[in-house]
Amino acid sequence: MKLDSRIRVKSSDAELQEKVVKIKRVAKVVKGGRRFSFSAIIVVGDGQGIVGFGLGKANEVTDAISKGVDDAKKNLIKVPVLNDTIPHESVTKYGAAKVLLKPAAPGTGVLAGGAMRAVLESAGIKDVIGKSLGSANPHNVVKATVKALAEMKMPHQVAKTRSLSVADVFKG
Repeated sequence: MKLDSRIRVKSSDAELQEKVVKIKRVAKVVKGGRRFSFSAIIVVGDGQGIVGFGLGKANEVTDAISKGVDDAKKNLIKVPVLNDTIPHESVTKYGAAKVLLKPAAPGTGVLAGGAMRAVLESAGIKDVIGKSLGSANPHNVVKATVKALAEMKMPHQVAKTRSLSVADVFKG
């Protein structure tokens, strides 16, 4: 997934926490039997609007996780957070995974499951309603959620592009 360069962030700018979304044992069939390795999808974030995801593959679980963290630090984006929630509703698709995100009232919490919850909590979004539609594949759900967050715009950005005041944006 190609992310816009204007929303990308350098990993040295933030204190990041990592969350393991899914670890999978994969097998390669060779002449002498099966050879096992591990695949890990990791989400990192600072809890203040910066989030990224990465995939690591290795023969050991710890190596796969550390490779995933390194990959995630290369793919960080800045997410607009407005009063601990998202600025507007969003429906985004990635592959067969479809993700619906809605802003929520203060005190609601993160009403989302599995892979989507890890991304939203890492980004520092505290009140949001999320629904995963279609495929439950954690790779595609994480990518769809990050894509939805990357497409978010703050009200003042929308007002500027439309040459309106912020109050006029909310009227329409």
